[in-house]
Amino acid sequence: MRMFRRVLLGILGLAIIAVAGFFIFAPAYVERGMNPLRMPEGGWPVSAEAEALHQRLVIGDWHSDALLWDRDILRQVDRGHTDVPRLLAGNVALQVFTTVTKSPRGQNYSQNSAEAPDNITPLFMGQLRPIRSWSSLRERALVQAEALQQAADRAPDRLRIIRSREDLASLLQDRATGQKVLGAMLGSEGAHPLEGELANLDVLYGAGFRLLGLTHFFDNELGGSLHGQGGSESGLSPFGRQVVEGMMARGMVVDLAHASPRMVRDVLAMEGTRPIVSHTGIRSYCDSPRNLEDEVIAAIAAKGGLIGVGYWEDVACGATPADVAGSILAAIDLVGEDHVSLGSDYDGAVDAPFDAAHLSALTQALLDAGLSEAQIAKVMGGNMMRYLAETLPADEEADG
Repeated sequence: MRMFRRVLLGILGLAIIAVAGFFIFAPAYVERGMNPLRMPEGGWPVSAEAEALHQRLVIGDWHSDALLWDRDILRQVDRGHTDVPRLLAGNVALQVFTTVTKSPRGQNYSQNSAEAPDNITPLFMGQLRPIRSWSSLRERALVQAEALQQAADRAPDRLRIIRSREDLASLLQDRATGQKVLGAMLGSEGAHPLEGELANLDVLYGAGFRLLGLTHFFDNELGGSLHGQGGSESGLSPFGRQVVEGMMARGMVVDLAHASPRMVRDVLAMEGTRPIVSHTGIRSYCDSPRNLEDEVIAAIAAKGGLIGVGYWEDVACGATPADVAGSILAAIDLVGEDHVSLGSDYDGAVDAPFDAAHLSALTQALLDAGLSEAQIAKVMGGNMMRYLAETLPADEEADG
């Protein structure tokens, strides 16, 4: 009997070790496989001229999904594309961190069902995220927002949440004096965390969200996705129209990444809208179903919006800094240099030719492509800062 008890305890101990090992190592293994880095050992060659220019730039990026992976973003790790140390090493001034809450099993660029099994639920369970986030998309977004806020509270000298135009101005002023601090703005990959309730817009706004993508890889309560089942003519729903109006009233950024062409047209037809596309490619440069048609992108820019150019192979049709630079040049040719910005999609289950710490490789590629310093400054962050200074709420509105 005593021997049996020892064996049973031994088996139980091994089981506990195995389960603990799974929860400790499995999420990191999944992340490493889903966010490959296609950079040569030691990085891409960057000249002293390009590096010096890069350090003079004010750099901003519209899209990183790093919060999805439940790691301490204040600590540099050997996987993925971004964390605060690497962003600061890459001289990034402002990073939009988006929260991912739902992703359909078998996700693809052509057609996905909103009823398909969800990839994010088992990921959150495997990461041992708070139980309240396992069954609620709203809570899933809020848990990621809380993680970002907690990081900023722990290291206010390195990470600062941007909620208003005054926050942005203060960040840029401090960085101009030499302070190494990263501004972080909260966004959502699709507005389904609203769960069909307009009152939840106030909940997300109060949690710090200042950017919402209307859809993701499936049709939702707001309307049609570029990759949904409703097709290209599935547009903005009456609820979606209410949300867009509410976002404009609050000074939030309307993001049309993943929106169907009809939804884009519906949003642009609304008075006062000035949406962006946070992460995309240019169809005439890279003929991918992930990229909206050129005329749709041009219409967004014509309304005063910005186009965030992505880095991954599916939208750039290549895996080098030169390929990303080529996509940026195509965007400039299409919409003009005042409407092009960066939208890496870092840590978004995509590949990247360089991580945030080696972003100067893109500056080198843009110089090699013949862009002037003034053009590079606009694309790398100047256009984004101007747009946000004109769009974000004032302090009294942000607090109210």
